[in-house]
Amino acid sequence: MKALWDEFNQLGTEMIVTKAGRRMFPTFQVKIFGMDPMADYMLLMDFVPVDDKRYRYAFHSSSWLVAGKADPATPGRVHYHPDSPAKGAQWMKQIVSFDKLKLTNNLLDDNGHIILNSMHRYQPRFHVVYVDPRKDSEKYAEENFKTFVFEETRFTAVTAYQNHRITQLKIASNPFAKGFRDCDPEDWPRNHRPGALPLMSAFARSRNPVSSPAHHNGTEKGGKCYYRQDP
Repeated sequence: MKALWDEFNQLGTEMIVTKAGRRMFPTFQVKIFGMDPMADYMLLMDFVPVDDKRYRYAFHSSSWLVAGKADPATPGRVHYHPDSPAKGAQWMKQIVSFDKLKLTNNLLDDNGHIILNSMHRYQPRFHVVYVDPRKDSEKYAEENFKTFVFEETRFTAVTAYQNHRITQLKIASNPFAKGFRDCDPEDWPRNHRPGALPLMSAFARSRNPVSSPAHHNGTEKGGKCYYRQDP
């Protein structure tokens, strides 16, 4: 959900990376409109560096500082949603969750996890690919591929949380962290209760078959791409 991502973003979102792979929290989820119900689509995500720097956390000032040039780039990988490919009707009927995606710092990972460098900043990107049945589909590759970027989802990869406020917010917001909570769920701040945050919508105007956040004119069909992150 946007409200939760915004709250993390204001603090400086951190995501744990481990050799075995760790799932993201908040989870990245999308709600899509504007697809051709009978066409096939693939949904995928990748992660790109925000800049060419490596960071360190200064505890005395509770802030991130540049520590030097970025480490050598990790192997570029994409994460395909396990239901891909699927009909537009299937994708549009429910919220699509990327809850199987895992982040790792193991350069030799053979599990297909997204490989990231710790203490580097990344921007998740969401891609929609129309599975074009035409024999010369490569000619229309740019039309059949759309990318969506939500800047509030960027984060710093870490092997352990650096900002204690991030730790507290993760514990308060993540239902899988309930063992770390000291209070009854009814005592949590209302906007930290699971399912209590509103749906965020990022409106996009596009032509079929794929929704896009740009290039709108009077002849194009309007579509919407929503995303939401639930605790």
